[in-house]
Amino acid sequence: MLNEFKQFALKGNMVDMAVGIVIGAAFGTIVSSLVDDIFMPPIGLLLGGVDFSDLFIVLKGDDVYASVAAAKKAGAVTLNIGLFINACIKFIIVAFALFIVVKGMNNMKRKEEAAPAAPAAPPKQEVLLEEIRDLMKVQAGS
Repeated sequence: MLNEFKQFALKGNMVDMAVGIVIGAAFGTIVSSLVDDIFMPPIGLLLGGVDFSDLFIVLKGDDVYASVAAAKKAGAVTLNIGLFINACIKFIIVAFALFIVVKGMNNMKRKEEAAPAAPAAPPKQEVLLEEIRDLMKVQAGS
């Protein structure tokens, strides 16, 4: 059983998948920073200085809170609209990036499939007949 697990864990596909997961996690961090630090501040500025990460509605609580963190700390129940919008934008960016990667891979596969295959070798009888023909030409010429 241990040997089977070792073979399974060390298969190329398993290692490739592990590398993909690690790179995917790193990509997720980059996308989070891109959305939170690059996209959302200008969008919030255009909408009157709104910080999307702190855009929320208090469902249960008596006070007005400056941020989601302050509301959570006070025990208020909040509907975090801004965080949801950020998550949706992150999803769209990741989905688009994956679409581009898959599209590129599909194009490469199509090019490989469209590449002409080497012509098939002629049947053995045809080769023999050509040799006989060539020998007869040589004998007729001498």
